Amino acid sequence: MFLGLFVSWEFNLLPGQILTGHDNSPMMMKTDRRFFLKSAALLGASFACGSVSRANTHSYFNSFEPAVGVCTGLGNAGMLAEMGYSFIEESVRGFLVPDSPEEEFLPRLDNARKLKIPVSACNLFLPGNLKSVGPDAVHDEIMEYAATAFRRAQLAGVRIIVFGSGGSRRIPEGFHRDDAYRQFVALGRRLAPLASKYNVTIALEPLNRNECNFINSLGDGAEIVNAVSHRNYRLLADIYHMAVDGEDPRNIIRYGNLIKHVHIAEEQGRAAPGTHGEDFGEYFSALATIKFEGGISVESRWDDMAAQAPSALSEIREQASQARGL
Repeated sequence: MFLGLFVSWEFNLLPGQILTGHDNSPMMMKTDRRFFLKSAALLGASFACGSVSRANTHSYFNSFEPAVGVCTGLGNAGMLAEMGYSFIEESVRGFLVPDSPEEEFLPRLDNARKLKIPVSACNLFLPGNLKSVGPDAVHDEIMEYAATAFRRAQLAGVRIIVFGSGGSRRIPEGFHRDDAYRQFVALGRRLAPLASKYNVTIALEPLNRNECNFINSLGDGAEIVNAVSHRNYRLLADIYHMAVDGEDPRNIIRYGNLIKHVHIAEEQGRAAPGTHGEDFGEYFSALATIKFEGGISVESRWDDMAAQAPSALSEIREQASQARGL
């Protein structure tokens, strides 16, 4: 490990870059004992002189530095960009307005294109009156609504549509869960190819049992995602919902190959990270283990976003920097 690190620094190579000769052919590296000892000695001297810190080498090999955004409206994007956030997560109904004419969407699109950070995701996919399951399910209407939402998402550069929508997917009293499952999978199999057409990914969000009676854990969500079996229909891990229901953070590892997006808030009062000092270490370690490369959106209640958002970002970055793969 140290030898490889020394070679990268000594020859100013980027990770994964191959050392080449003047004719661009790969150069053979001497790896005999004398070369190894010399390399190790030079690396040790770098540590001794302080030119290479232990923290830097830890970051080089084990860094977990997720892009962090906030679930909020366009109006807060400028402020959040100045604080160091990477993106915002708007709402489908508030930003993409699928049930409104194009004239209502275009000014929103124009405003989004002027932002310093992108609108990378949108949540609140389906309104409660568009039922996904039950005797009143309206899949054809949902497909029409989704076609407009996904098309506008592509125009705006939105890559992820979060499918929580507890009101839409709540199983009515007396309706059999197995029938609801079949309906929801059937809907997913229709939505996924449509999402692919517009280069967006649906991220199915398990909700805690207080908010919905269907798809409450990563395991529940993974069962649906696997049944739909489409690369544009993935899973979201919401740390708040997991904490409320006492779900094992290691489920992030179990279903890590399906996880596309993450939401975060403290369990107490759904507060912003850092408000009550809650520890997200196990969740971040699990995310580090699966080498998660997606975004983490703060989906919380704010007393004063302008005052709290900087410390929330600092808290996430600090705890993420300490994450260790499990």
